[in-house]
This record gives sequence, C-alpha cells and structure tokens, in this order.
Amino acid sequence: MITARDDRRRTFETVPAGLDAKTWWGRAWVAALEARAHDAARLARGRTYATEGHVEAVTVTPGRIVAYVRGSKARPYRTELSLGAFTDAEWAEVLEVVAAEPAALAALLEREVPQSLAETVLPGAGELVPRCSCPDAGRPCKHAAALCYRAARLLDQDPFVLLLLRGRGERELLDELARRNAAHAAREQPDAAPDFPGVPARAAVARTGLPPLPAPLTPPAAAGLPPAYPADPAAPDPLALDQLATDAAARALALLTTGADPTGHLTLWQDAVRLASAHHTAGLTGPARVLYRDLARATGRSTTELARAAAAWRQGGLPALTVLDEPWDPPAGPFDRARPALLAAGLGSFRPERNRLTARTRQLRLGREGLWYAYESRADDEDWWPAAAPSPDPVTALSR
Repeated sequence: MITARDDRRRTFETVPAGLDAKTWWGRAWVAALEARAHDAARLARGRTYATEGHVEAVTVTPGRIVAYVRGSKARPYRTELSLGAFTDAEWAEVLEVVAAEPAALAALLEREVPQSLAETVLPGAGELVPRCSCPDAGRPCKHAAALCYRAARLLDQDPFVLLLLRGRGERELLDELARRNAAHAAREQPDAAPDFPGVPARAAVARTGLPPLPAPLTPPAAAGLPPAYPADPAAPDPLALDQLATDAAARALALLTTGADPTGHLTLWQDAVRLASAHHTAGLTGPARVLYRDLARATGRSTTELARAAAAWRQGGLPALTVLDEPWDPPAGPFDRARPALLAAGLGSFRPERNRLTARTRQLRLGREGLWYAYESRADDEDWWPAAAPSPDPVTALSR
C-alpha cells in the first residue's frame, strides 16, 4: 500500500532526453527562473551543464526539487529549487476548478496542464528560489540553472511533478477527488414498509390454489434512486455502477410508459457520449475516471474527444453532436443573411467555411435543423469547444 508520505516523494534516476522544454508549461517553468536572472552567462553555462549530463538523480518533494550537479570540481554540489506549496484552502480551490471543468479533467488524464490552472499552479517570475552549496553567489548559479532546464523535461512528461511541488502526490490527489464525488453519490436508504401489494406468507401457504395476480403497478412519475454501492477494490467502481444503474432505471421507465427505448437508435459512439454527458464530472475524477476511459477506449477515441463530444451533447443532444462531428454545405438564405446580421450587431466580421462562420476565438455552426450553435477557442488555437445553447438567431446564439 502506498501511503500519502510515500506518494509525496519521487526520485528520477534518469531525465527524458533533450534539453529544451517541449510543452508550454515546461517553457513557462524555465521562464520563471530566467525572468529574474541577472547574468546571461550563468544561464548559458547551466544549459551546457544540462546538455553534458552534469545533473544527477532528481528528487521531488512538496516545495522542493533537489539534485547533485557536477561542476568543474570533482565533488558535485547539492542544488535545489524551492516553490511554495499550497495550503489546504488553496488546494480546495484547485480541486473545485478541476472538478467543475470537463476540459481540465480531460487534460489531466492526458497528462497535460489545463489552461484554467496555468496562473494558479505554474510559478511566477521570481517564485522559483534557487539554492546551491557552491561558492557562487549568483541567483541562479549555473548549477541551479542546469537543474531548472532538466526539471522542465520532467514536467513535459508528467505535470503531476508540478502538482507534487505544490504539495500533493498523484495518488493522493486522485483519491481526494474520488472522495469528493463519493460523498455526493452516497444516499440514505429509507427504512419503510414496501409500498407494493402482497399476500401474507401464512395465507399463501394455507391456500390450496394460487391466489390471483395483483393488478399491475402504476408506473412511477420518475425513476428511483439506485442503492449506495460500497467501495471494494475487487469490485467495479461504485460511482460508475451508480451512473449506469441510474441510466438503466431511466430507460426502463421510458420503456414502461411509452413502449419505446429512447436510446435504441443511437450508435456506439453516440450512446457513449450520452453516458459521458450525464454529469459535468462523470467518470473523470479519481477511480470514477475508469468508466470515462472505458467509454473512450470502446469507441476508439481519446478522453479529450469524449469530453468535447459530451459538452456538445449537453449543448443540444444528438443534433448538437452531429453539428460537432459533421460539417456540411447549407443552402443559401439564412446562412448568407447571418454575416450581415452579425456585423450590424457589432459582433465583427465572420469568415464562412461550409456551415461555419468564424471570427478569431468565436465560431457559429449551422445545424441541419436550422439552429445556430456557438463555439469558443483560445486565441491562435483551433481547439473549438461548444459554448452555449443553440438558437435560430445567430446573434442570440453568439450573445448567450
């Protein structure tokens, strides 16, 4: 069993090959130290040390990253970079951000730093404090600079190294997220007599023939709540069971009252998206992410693709998912009138491409049923995510 203490110490005997950071968060890590450096020559020397393999095993604990760095002397110097660990209150805010945003959860599962956490978890200028046993008084010295460049490659591969520096290990962090969800999933079961008709056991045994069947029950107004499933390492995840049982109850109620299965016409991908969209955090935190990963794997998609599709489904169901997945060529008319309407409303000039109108970080997509769907993306990043409920009016859809 890995304890919280074990989880808060990681040692890397080797560092991924290469020198320069490959990810935006790895480059931000280096920039935090370089921004306060007073001597470019020391930084250049540190890069040379890092390139030539002078940095030995790297150990990461909350608030510190430590390594021995060989310089010009035979004996290596003990070098460290300090970064303030979060308080419990600060961690509570971070966890809330991660739990509330599907894209952030998907990014962590893909071992990426979510953009929504960038300003919170990444060090600012001067926040990385270098220390070294060498006699050089530079801030940083060349040994600390070398450690910084090598540590950036660790962060490239695993952003949980950065979260460990902020105070929480990977297993500990995922367990805390799981406990938050489990607290909402646990439900009290009422201790009351059954509300269905029956026959006393004594009377049933005394009869020489079978009693008549009771009249069918009236269908309930809503699907009931599933039981609370106990956590068992050898059993399926209780939160995943809770979600699947809730969904099965809703489908059974629809069959009972209408005689039709409301999801029977869906493809495998569409039904996986429907399940993933049931809750904003469904299957993405702690052990419950197993269901989310299984849904993505069963459909041959990534967890990020599934998160995006689930957001579209919450935007407008199957038609919204179709708009996400299938560009098409609309006829002239409403589509051609949309651009002048947007320009007249002061929303800017939009570039048409098939059924899409795009202006920098905003986009409108026209569905086959005549509704406009709003999308958003970060600047200079064609990563479009559904933004709001659809509308037959393009100005209204974009302004929601």
